[in-house]
Parts: sequence; structure tokens; C-alpha cells
Amino acid sequence: MPHSDPWRSLPSAQQPEWPDPGELDTVRDRLRRAVPLVVPDECERLKQRLAAVSRGEAFLLQGGDCAETFADTTAEAVQGKVRTLLQMALVLTYAASVPVVKVGRMAGQYAKPRSSPTETRDGRTLPAYRGDAVNGFAFTTADRTPQPSRLLRMYEAAAATLNLLRAFTTGGYADLSRAHSWNRDFVASSPAGARYVEIADQIERALAFMRACGADTPAAHTTEFFVSHEGLLLDYEDAMTRTAPGSGRSYVTSGHLLWIGERTRQLDGAHIEFFSHVANPVAVKLGPATEADDLLGLLDRLDPHREPGRLTFVARMGADRVRERLPVLVEKAAAEGSTAAWVCDPMHGNTFKAPSGQKTRRFDDIVEEVTGFFEVHRALGTHPGGVHVEFTGDNVTECLGGGGGLDFDDLGRRYESTCDPRLNRTQSLDLAFHIAELYRSR
Repeated sequence: MPHSDPWRSLPSAQQPEWPDPGELDTVRDRLRRAVPLVVPDECERLKQRLAAVSRGEAFLLQGGDCAETFADTTAEAVQGKVRTLLQMALVLTYAASVPVVKVGRMAGQYAKPRSSPTETRDGRTLPAYRGDAVNGFAFTTADRTPQPSRLLRMYEAAAATLNLLRAFTTGGYADLSRAHSWNRDFVASSPAGARYVEIADQIERALAFMRACGADTPAAHTTEFFVSHEGLLLDYEDAMTRTAPGSGRSYVTSGHLLWIGERTRQLDGAHIEFFSHVANPVAVKLGPATEADDLLGLLDRLDPHREPGRLTFVARMGADRVRERLPVLVEKAAAEGSTAAWVCDPMHGNTFKAPSGQKTRRFDDIVEEVTGFFEVHRALGTHPGGVHVEFTGDNVTECLGGGGGLDFDDLGRRYESTCDPRLNRTQSLDLAFHIAELYRSR
């Protein structure tokens, strides 16, 4: 690949120390010959949708697991996340009257950056768990040793997940007439579920009216759904890169949208170099320490031609910093002619440890950061383009508060994340209603 050599000569943050380079080479060769998971036309279609987001004509809803696991590559788990995202999108579309671009953190989110390369328990130190794509979660030498063969399992799990996603979103499950069935199992105990039922009732009546008028459309029965993940493991992403025959442009075919994290966005690093040479839409996470010069460098490296839909900035400032740190970045980008969409990640800046030692987040802090994000854009006359959240379709107990009123004592009941805490299904729907109200009040 013409772009592969330059990034290999640069510092590569957050890469595993693979113990067997020969095995890694074999795995990379197999991935180069593998069937692409997505195709360039799909990536270009998402780029068009994100261009609409940047123009203020649509809203991006991006979400899913903090870190997918191979064990959760099941129809039930995938359906649960699809259902939650469809419900959130339905609330936003109907209550805020805005088209929603739906992107799952799915079919590739099997690796995570870590604050430390090692973990110590009871005086014993092993490599940190970096996601199922790299090593195992169990605290044993065998599990924690990075294994290149896991990259092949990552590809297989992503392919299986994509097959399920395409079946659910085009095979009838996403039909708006089924909006009530998406809600059936938790409406009785959820205030957000009750509000959702009101919307579903109104949609049902509207669909009946359209059918009676002969105005039924295919859009009511299927939905566009794209997938994304952090482009962290460069050996995998490079091996999954293909050249489009017509245009000659290179696309990472592991997902439609790839993002560069806060820990890997160094301007002189391998990740920025690699993604500057591919044509996919890309996103970059920006934390509260981001300076205006950092932003300008990212613009010039990743989107020098200011191509609409190419670049998305994902602000993860924290509830207490978003109003202070975000305005100067948004203003600087606008002054430079940026067409990048602005999206809020209200999760990562609001994580802390509970007395039990488990990582958690307060639902109120998440809402507060989204509110601050909207307030900044309202004051500047710019568009709050979307949200990027970590959620699951299950009723886990990992984040505090929300409609269920979860407290510290509840965390142990169903804390299932292998990495960061996720919103459960009810909290996700609560958040969708808050966002709809903020969007409507613009």
C-alpha cells in the first residue's frame, strides 16, 4: 500500500507489544486477502450524510459499547443495541423534527487505549487488558499476553455483527410500524418508556393515514445504518485498506467511520499520518487540554481541502469544562473555513471511581455536558451536530441516576462492562428526550 511506509517510521501510541512478529506478519497477510467489511460507496454515502450534519441539516447519533467482546457477538446482543439506537433516533426525529444519521459503535470496537500498559494486582504485574482484539480480560499470563491471531477473530466477529446489522435494518425489524414492539419489554417500569409510547402511538396513526392515502414509502420500512470504531490498531487498519478501482483512492474497509482518540492524535504520530491518506470520513476526539494550534494542525493534516463530511470533531470536555474550553475551538475552526461537524461525547470527561473501585458516570453530568455543548453552539450561531455515547441494549447498572435512580449500592447488581461504564436502555432513552428538547429549543 502506498501509504503504509510513512506511518511505520513515526511514533505509534497505544500499540500492543506483539510477542511474535512472524505470526503478526502472517495475520496481516491473511487480512489483506480478506473480503472487505464495507465498500467505498457506503463510506461516501456516510460522508454525504455527515456533510448535511455540518450544514445544520441533520443530527448525528453515534453509540454503542465501550468495548465489544467476542462473546457478545450474538443476535440478541446486536439486536439490543440496534433497538436502543433506533428508539433514540425515533425520539430525536419525531420530537425534534430533525433527520438523524445513525452510526453504531459496532462491528469493530474490540480494542481500547489504556492509561497504563500494565496492571498490578496483589503484587503481580501483567499487561493491561486492551480489548478482545489484543488479549483476554482474565488476569492470567496466558490471557494477558497479546495474540496476533485475535485480529483474525476481530475480523470474523465484525463480519458476523455486520451481517446481523444489515438483516435487522433492512429485513423488517427497523420498520416504523414496529416502533411499539421495540418498547414492549420495559415500558411498564420506565417513565421514559411511557413517553416513548405516546410518540409511537402518534407515528402509528400517521402511518395508517399515509397508507390510506396511498402515500406509503420504503423509507418507513428500512433505515440507513453505518458502523464505526476507533482506528487504534494500525496493523489491522492498514491490512484492511483497499484501493477503489474507479477513483484510485484508499479506503479502510473495516468500518465506514473511523475515529482517532485523545491519546493517539499527536500531529507527528503514526495515527494522524495513516488517516491523512485514506478517504473514509474520520473523526477526532478533543479533550479539555486541546489548544487552538492543535485544532488547526488536525484540520490541515486530515482535511486540507475542507471537504464536507470528511472530518468530525468530537468534543469530550467534561460537564465542568465544556462551556469554558469549547467556544474558542469552534470559533477557530469556523475562522479557518472548516466544514467539520461538531459532536458531543458527554461520557469520557465525566468518569470517576465509585467507593467500590468501579468506574462510573453520573447521568446528570452527562446531561449537563450535552446542555453546555448546545449552549455554546447557540451562543456562537453554529450547529450542535450530534452526540457520541456509550450504551448497551441491556438493563445494566453501570452509570448513576437517570429515570431508574441508580445509586452506588446498585452498581454491583449488573456491572458487566470490561472497560468503561455504559448507559443502560432506559437511561439512553432518557438522554434522547433531553437532547430532543435541547434541539427543539434552539
